[in-house]
Amino acid sequence: MRAAALYGTAGSLVLTAVVAAPAGGAQTWTGAAERHGTAVAAERAAAEGIRFGTCSEEQDTPGTLQCGTVTVPLDYAHPDGKKIRLTVSRVRATGKHGGRSVPRQGALVYNPGGPGASGMYFPLIGMVPEWKRIASAYDLVGYAPRGVGRSAPLSCQDPDRLAKGPTQSPTHPSEAYKRERIARAKAYARGCVQRSGREIRHFSSVNNARDLDVLRAALGERRLTFMGASYGTYFGALYAELFPSHVRRMVLDSVVNPDPAKVWYRNNLDQSAAFETRWADFRVWTAKHHEVYGLGRTAEEVARSYERAKARLAAEPAGGVVGPGQLQGAFLQAGYYDDHWPQRALALSAYLKGDPKPLVRQAGPHPDAARERENGRAVYTAVECNDAPWPRAWHTWDRDNTRLARVAPFETWDNVWMNLPCAYWPLPRRQPLDVRTYPGELAPTLILAAERDAATPYAGALEMHRRLSGSALVTERASGTHGIGGGPNACVNAHLDAYLLEGRLPAKPASCAPHPEPTPTR
Repeated sequence: MRAAALYGTAGSLVLTAVVAAPAGGAQTWTGAAERHGTAVAAERAAAEGIRFGTCSEEQDTPGTLQCGTVTVPLDYAHPDGKKIRLTVSRVRATGKHGGRSVPRQGALVYNPGGPGASGMYFPLIGMVPEWKRIASAYDLVGYAPRGVGRSAPLSCQDPDRLAKGPTQSPTHPSEAYKRERIARAKAYARGCVQRSGREIRHFSSVNNARDLDVLRAALGERRLTFMGASYGTYFGALYAELFPSHVRRMVLDSVVNPDPAKVWYRNNLDQSAAFETRWADFRVWTAKHHEVYGLGRTAEEVARSYERAKARLAAEPAGGVVGPGQLQGAFLQAGYYDDHWPQRALALSAYLKGDPKPLVRQAGPHPDAARERENGRAVYTAVECNDAPWPRAWHTWDRDNTRLARVAPFETWDNVWMNLPCAYWPLPRRQPLDVRTYPGELAPTLILAAERDAATPYAGALEMHRRLSGSALVTERASGTHGIGGGPNACVNAHLDAYLLEGRLPAKPASCAPHPEPTPTR
C-alpha cells in the first residue's frame, strides 16, 4: 500500500483541512449471496485441496519450493460463474530446530502487502536465521493474490509505455503540469477497464479476504494462521471481521489504519505527511556521517545537497535516464527501509562529485521488470479504486494537497499522481467495512509496529489495536523501518516467536528498543 495514517504536527494540520471522501452512492460489500458463495467455494476447495508440485521454469525457484493453484470465484455472489486460479507456493515445515524435533503446527500463510505484491517467494524465508524456528513448526505458504502475477493478471496499459525515464517530480507543480497529470490519470483509469474488462470491479480487498478463506480450506486448515504486512494487514483485518471464528493466530505487521473514514483517500494524505518525518530522519543520519559522504553537517545542508542534485538532473539527466522523478523514487525507498540509507547517500555523494554511475544503477529504470511493475500498479489501482469512495472533484485533491505540500513536500504530489486515477474510476465504488470485533469473538492477535513508520504510520496500529478486541501491540520505539517481524530486532522477533510457536502474547502493550542504525558505506 502507498497509503496510511499519521497524527503528528504535520498530520494534525492536514486533518483540519481534509474533508471525508464522499460516500454518496457507495454500495456495500457484503450480502447473503456473497456469504453463501464464499462457503460454497471453501467447501469445494477443501474437497479438491492443492496439488503441489515443481514450480515452473518461469518462476525460477529452488527445489524446496513447491507450487500449485487454488480455484476461487471471480464474483462470490455467483460461485458457479466464472472462476480464476490463484498461484500458491509452499515449503514444508522442517520439523527440526537446534537438533531437536519440533511438532508441526500447520500452515502459516503470508501476504507482503501492496496491493499488487506477490508472496510467491515468501516460503524461502525459512532459510533466514530469524525465521528458522517458525519454519521448523509451520509449512510456510505464499501466494499471488487475484490480479497479481499468474493469478488472473490485470493490466491497465502496455508495459512498454511505462515511463522509462527521465521524468520530472516538481515539488510545487504548475497548473500546466497538473492538467497534464489529470489527463494521464483519466487515460489510465479508462485503460484499466479497456485492457482488463469490467470484471476488474471484482478485484478488491474484501474479495482478497474471501480468497484467503478459500485458500485456508484448500490447505486443509480448520482455522487460519496468517501473517500480513502493510496492505496485508488491511485485508487480514477484513478477514477477522468476516470470518472471526476461522482465525487461529494472526500477525498484523506495519498496520494500515482500518477506519472506514481513512480508506483510502485520507490514508494517502496521512502517509505523505509521515514520509516528511522519515525523510528528515534520513537526512539527520546522513549529516552525522558527513565525513563519509560530504553531503552536509546538518539535515538542512543535506536537503540542499539533494535539491542541488535534483536541479542538475532536471537540466541533464544522469545516463540519459535518471531525472528528478527517478531520484525521488529511489529516495522514497529510503523512507521505507533504513538499510537503504548507506547506498542512497553514497550514490548522491558520488553524483555530486561527478560520478553518476551509482545513482544510475540505483535509480535507473529496469526494462526487464516493466511487465511486473505494470501489473503491480494495475492491481494497486483497481483494488484501491474499487474499495472505497474517492473525491471526484479535482478541486478537493488540489486544495488538500497544496496545503499539505507546504509542510510535507517530499512525497505529497507524487502520491497524488499515483492515486489520481481513482478520481476518474468508471466503475462503482463501495463503502469500506467497519472492522470491529468484540470480546471472545476473535482469537487474540499480535500487532507489530514501528513508531516512525512512514508507509503505515503508527496511528494505524493504535486504531487497529482498539478495534480488534484481545489484540496485543508490540512497538519498536524510535524506528521507522516498514515491516519489522523477522527483521533485525531480536526483541520484536522474540514476541513473534512466542506468539506463533506458543500462542503467548504480552500481557500489556510491549515496547522494544530500536534496532541499530545502519553503518555508513564508503
